[in-house]
Amino acid sequence: MSDTRSLLAEAVGAEHVLAAGEVPADYGHDEALGVAAGRPDFVVRPGDTTQVAAVLRIAGERGLRVTARGSGTGLSGGAIPVPGGLVVSFERMNRVLEIDAANSVAVVQPGVTLAELDAAAAAHGLVYPVFPGEMGASLGGTIATNAGGMRAVKYGVTRQHVLGVEAVLASGEVLRAGGKHVKNASGYDLTQLIVGSEGTLALVTEAIVRLYPRLPYQGTVLAPFGSLDQVTAAVPGIVGSGIGPLILEYVDTVTMAAITAAQDIDLGVPAAVRDKTLAYLVVMVEERTEERLAAVEAELAELLAGLGAGDVYVLPDPAARRLIEAREKAFWAAKNAGADDIVDTVLPRAAMAGFLAEVGELVGSGGGGLVMGCGHAGDGNVHLAVFQADAEARSALMHGIFAAAAARGGAVSGEHGIGTAKKRYFLELADPVAVGLMLRIKQAFDPGGILGPGVLFE
Repeated sequence: MSDTRSLLAEAVGAEHVLAAGEVPADYGHDEALGVAAGRPDFVVRPGDTTQVAAVLRIAGERGLRVTARGSGTGLSGGAIPVPGGLVVSFERMNRVLEIDAANSVAVVQPGVTLAELDAAAAAHGLVYPVFPGEMGASLGGTIATNAGGMRAVKYGVTRQHVLGVEAVLASGEVLRAGGKHVKNASGYDLTQLIVGSEGTLALVTEAIVRLYPRLPYQGTVLAPFGSLDQVTAAVPGIVGSGIGPLILEYVDTVTMAAITAAQDIDLGVPAAVRDKTLAYLVVMVEERTEERLAAVEAELAELLAGLGAGDVYVLPDPAARRLIEAREKAFWAAKNAGADDIVDTVLPRAAMAGFLAEVGELVGSGGGGLVMGCGHAGDGNVHLAVFQADAEARSALMHGIFAAAAARGGAVSGEHGIGTAKKRYFLELADPVAVGLMLRIKQAFDPGGILGPGVLFE
């Protein structure tokens, strides 16, 4: 071990290498529920791409399995190292290298947080529109999982905004793919192959991401509905109206009560309306002027009333901001309430009502437990908190939930990634031909199998 440490110290500097007994506990886990922390033999903190390449060459020579780490905010166990492994932490590679306003792009290192990128873009009147609910997340981590968030209904997920990457392969070779251009019909798109690969193909050391005009005025409309069928039936009407919502969320009544109580938010919904409500739609819009915003809010309120809402509330700015912040923190509310696991499945939005009804049946027939949640109604991404302390019963329930989504044309994860936490369900339910092809791609990028140990595959 001392020899390996010396080699790593030569690569990144002795002060940026931690060996087993010196590694703080934070490097051994992310925020996934029910996944045990890991104990790596080494943590290295490279400062540039050359150092990352040197570390991976050493790892390959020494057979060290490598886990990349950004801010550790992931929810799938993807940043949890294996015993005897090596963590590459990108905390020092945390600079916004360029804001190119003329081309509407930013060039960013992987350790930059979304909050830091947002501040840098805002200074130019621009925005990077991926807001997954945790602004302390690193850009590299969100690229690894193809993060989405509430604004995906308008802007799409991370994949739509990454134009190019610099990445280091397991061999230590440095790959550059894509660039500041938005069109490319020149061969395989290696950039998009790396996005969402969860650190199993290469380690991203630099990314070129798209920026958009930052619209200054936002408004939020809250609409209670008496049934899930009404909620899911309303969503296509909103999406197809041309209004172009920035956020289109559904929140069930139990989750709404939990998140508003946690943040002490009064939404002004009378008790008589709450008693008849099964779920809410939260719709946010953005515009260039106050006048245009007021007109869109009025149009949206009329549309929602016509789609069966029990009432419609245009929320004042303070309440709206606090509600959106509370919705972003729904995971933490569930965790604090003692949730045993979380689901981040995705399916065609028109199938949400039938899916959620089947989830209710699964809970009712599964020997107890509770499932509650919310989701990005505009893109069919359903977030559920699962309360079932019995591990065997919970596993069966989780498998049933994912199978119900898959049967409706969905997938295990919409934005959190598979990591280690959902790997079993992914491998059980995914197309075996697709899994076999993924493994062959993995072999081409990482023939020694050192990157992302235990993530996606055994």
